[in-house]
Amino acid sequence: MEIHIQQAGYVANEPSIEQIEFLITPGEIVGLIGGNGAGKSTTIQSVLGVIPYFEGDISIPSYGYVPERPLLYEHFTLREHLQFLIDEFHDENLWHKANQLLTLFQIDKRLDDLPIYFSKGMQQKVMLVLAFLIERPLYILDEPFMGLDPRAMRELLMLIDERKQQGASFLLCTHQLEMAEKLCDHYVLLHEGRMQAQGTLQELQQIVGQPISLLDIFYELQGRL
Repeated sequence: MEIHIQQAGYVANEPSIEQIEFLITPGEIVGLIGGNGAGKSTTIQSVLGVIPYFEGDISIPSYGYVPERPLLYEHFTLREHLQFLIDEFHDENLWHKANQLLTLFQIDKRLDDLPIYFSKGMQQKVMLVLAFLIERPLYILDEPFMGLDPRAMRELLMLIDERKQQGASFLLCTHQLEMAEKLCDHYVLLHEGRMQAQGTLQELQQIVGQPISLLDIFYELQGRL
């Protein structure tokens, strides 16, 4: 899975990000790290192929996606959201997996309710169920822990680990650097639309010359600018 972004943005010839290149290998979790406005969302939109202006080359397989903000159909119940996705794959047996995920995230009693009226945390659980319903080689998760209660966060971590052990890869965008340090194998640090550094935690520690945490590495690199 290769990402080569020469430049991308929302208006032609006015790039928001430039020269971002990294790999995602099977069974690897890559953390996309940066401050507000660093270019994380634009990078993800480029990977998804939905950015208006793009120059580069991206080669990724089919993927599951959790957006930063839940995207829900206003007049669909939770059951109808799931049925819509299941119909796309023509496999009613997927309801078994759906029921497992619904129970895991404790929203199995809300099938006939409209998720548009759920709390932010419950909407996030809906997006997680939809993203993980189909077993994919790649999952793109944009702030997946936002709004989750501690139990749901633990269940998500276990689910990520389970899929990783099966060979799935992850592109994880998060501001929770303590979580990213425990979870990710490789990091891509962005600043002002460019790649500031990338590597394992040990490689980033070598760049700053100190055996410090990911959070402290982030502050150290930012402080050098």
